[in-house]
Amino acid sequence: MRAHAVIFAALGDTTRLALVAKLCSRQPRSISQLSERSKLTRQAITKHLRVLESAGIVHSVHKGRETRFEFDLEPMAEAREYLDFVSQQWDEALARLKAFIED
Repeated sequence: MRAHAVIFAALGDTTRLALVAKLCSRQPRSISQLSERSKLTRQAITKHLRVLESAGIVHSVHKGRETRFEFDLEPMAEAREYLDFVSQQWDEALARLKAFIED
């Protein structure tokens, strides 16, 4: 469950969500590419990418002097499975509440 909390915490920032959206194309992108049309500095973008990387959502690939970042689908799929599980629990709880009230 801690792994899910780390993912949700990393995604709880609008800048990081925007970076994930840019990386969803499945093409590795450099920090320069990711900071295009952004008001943030490359250093700030790097900091956000490191948070995403520590959560397992992205990983870096070094090519020469450049570092490129790629999106990792597996942690997101696991987080979605967890959300589906929680949603099912809520549906069951609401169904029990409805049955209790109607009886």
